[in-house]
Amino acid sequence: MRVLVVDDEPALRESLRRGLVAGGWAVDTAGDGEAGLAMAADEEYDVVVLDIMMPRRNGYEVVREMRRREIWTPVLVLTAKDGEYDEADAFDLGADDYLVKPFSFVVLEARLRALVRRGAPERPAVFEAGDLVVDPAAREVRRGDTRITVTSREYAVLEYLIRNRNQVVSKTQIMRSVWDSAYDGDDNIVEVYVGYLRRKIDTPFKARSIETVRGQGYRLVDSTAG
Repeated sequence: MRVLVVDDEPALRESLRRGLVAGGWAVDTAGDGEAGLAMAADEEYDVVVLDIMMPRRNGYEVVREMRRREIWTPVLVLTAKDGEYDEADAFDLGADDYLVKPFSFVVLEARLRALVRRGAPERPAVFEAGDLVVDPAAREVRRGDTRITVTSREYAVLEYLIRNRNQVVSKTQIMRSVWDSAYDGDDNIVEVYVGYLRRKIDTPFKARSIETVRGQGYRLVDSTAG
């Protein structure tokens, strides 16, 4: 199994290399984000261990660029940043696991083995339908080069639809995903928000992204500004 370790601390990088080699891994290392990205793009690895705070490119930028280039190698983020938002950002950008320093090497190696077993399924960092783009990390919606302002609830409905692109989803499915269990209103609220979205992402661009499937629900399809 081949692993790439990207970390700007020489002592830690060497310690990880030695430990992993002793465990039977083939190990390459890089000391900054730019070098790590180049190696991840040029070579085939089973898994990447990636620090966040590094020179030239930080870990967030590296994993986001990997996914943008459709490099789906599993990534374990290994970092001293222990905030919940730091962890959430890493996952939103396309990381597969997150481990905070100081850490147990036994646990690190077990997590790497688990990632290798799962392999590298394709999972885009952004979702696209025609020229409509939804970026979960930035919580941004664009139609071509035009950024579209949506509310948090509108965004949540749209993200659910685009994650299930070309599939029919019911009002109930959307409600379960977007509204919490305490909401006891009518499911027609979904229809209201779909209307809001159409007026923002479709009507101004003469596009038809969100289809109504009578008696079943809604389907988001590829549609480009006309």
